[in-house]
Amino acid sequence: MSDDVDPELTRIVARALPGARIVRVETLGTDAAAARQQRTAKAAGYGIPIRIDVELHGKMRALVFHGTSENAFGHDRRADRAAELLLAADTFGAIPGHTRVLDVGAFRADGSTVSLSNTGEFYLLTEYAEGTPYADDLRRIAQSGTATAEDLGRVDALADYLLTLHTPVEGHAFAYRRALRDLLGSGEGIFGIIDAYGQGSSSLDLTPLKHIERRCWEWRWRLKARSPRLRRIHGDFHPFNVLFDGRGELHVLDTSRGSLGDAADDVACMAVNFVFFAIDDMATWEAALAPLWRRFWDRYLAGASDDRLLQTVAPFLAWRLLVLACPVWYPNQSAAARRRLLTLAEAALDAERFEPNLAEKVLKGGGP
Repeated sequence: MSDDVDPELTRIVARALPGARIVRVETLGTDAAAARQQRTAKAAGYGIPIRIDVELHGKMRALVFHGTSENAFGHDRRADRAAELLLAADTFGAIPGHTRVLDVGAFRADGSTVSLSNTGEFYLLTEYAEGTPYADDLRRIAQSGTATAEDLGRVDALADYLLTLHTPVEGHAFAYRRALRDLLGSGEGIFGIIDAYGQGSSSLDLTPLKHIERRCWEWRWRLKARSPRLRRIHGDFHPFNVLFDGRGELHVLDTSRGSLGDAADDVACMAVNFVFFAIDDMATWEAALAPLWRRFWDRYLAGASDDRLLQTVAPFLAWRLLVLACPVWYPNQSAAARRRLLTLAEAALDAERFEPNLAEKVLKGGGP
């Protein structure tokens, strides 16, 4: 064995094949044909594998160490790269004639490794945040039909938090395009939520969903060139992920989608809930939640100086409205409320520029 073999590589092999001795290590290219400049030579890959020849019980065996690399093809997040390797570990053995997985693991911060072989689901341990969900405030306001001075102050706090959070991010354009792709194509995104409607009420008219899906796809092409809008975001800024403690301090939970994207994502995610909590009660909407809706938009837009947010927000609004109207997520929603939510989504997508007063027109008249 060469003296320059990484000791950690030796430990990885020893853990998978006790007693094995590394004889040779060789980096494998993406495509050997590339060196011959063939037209079909593959130039890109998702990692550079390493061949490891070992001797075990007097016999030679060849192994391959697979790593991953950051790239624009859905592997820009560490979680993506972990998912790729875990999926390989879970599926290689299911294909006849496929190479067998001996181990799957991860590198610690100090360069040592830990095996994940024979493990199951992952877990996450976090601190506990004191406070009550902002959703409780919205329910109280919807029931009482009254917004207090404290409620107005909390709307300001929500907008101000986002203004502080939404700082520009220096990065590749693919990070913004990734956010748009996730918005549409992920299981939690527009396509995934629309698919969930088939699991809900069979009486729901699914025709509007086709129009919404098609328009969202068109919006992706419209927005792809706006990569300078890339910001640090929360990614799931809804009232169940925002807490206010006894001192009125704001705390947030469960940032999502890599915490990168368009500021319109967070603004839409919170804003639609002012509509949602009053969707069946126009009196409550006009007396209490419409003023909060308008205040939230006005406060954020005044502070952000983002003159293109209203020309960008439509697909993000549509996504969140699809969630709120979805029978799987909110099975007790009335049919009339679902129609109004979907009508608002359609109206937003059909407009070149979203105007907050469009919500009032839809709620009052059932259309834009």
